[in-house]
Amino acid sequence: MADKDTPTDGGAAQRPQVSLRYVDHPDLAETFADSIGNLSFDGQSLRIEFTVTRMDEVKQGQPMTGRRYPACRLVMPPGAAVDLINRMQQVAAALTQAGVLRQNPAQAAAAPAKRS
Repeated sequence: MADKDTPTDGGAAQRPQVSLRYVDHPDLAETFADSIGNLSFDGQSLRIEFTVTRMDEVKQGQPMTGRRYPACRLVMPPGAAVDLINRMQQVAAALTQAGVLRQNPAQAAAAPAKRS
């Protein structure tokens, strides 16, 4: 994860660099989601809808059914979206290295070979 004190670069040539200190909010509620619903970018904001699945009562001889409900909607500006993408790439690399996630064969073939 990132350092607690993170300098931001919001166009260094135009604005002075700002040092922001992370302040935890321990009583902040957490939201559980088991899937991603809608995802869109309109040029100004990335919108991600996180959803949760609730299964209906099981009835013998009937197919299983359920419903998907929105649990949280996250909206962020492009800079935060880029930060999210970069951090998720780091998480994906760590999961791949741990053997939890496998690299797509097409991506593995396109990746440059490591030299000894």
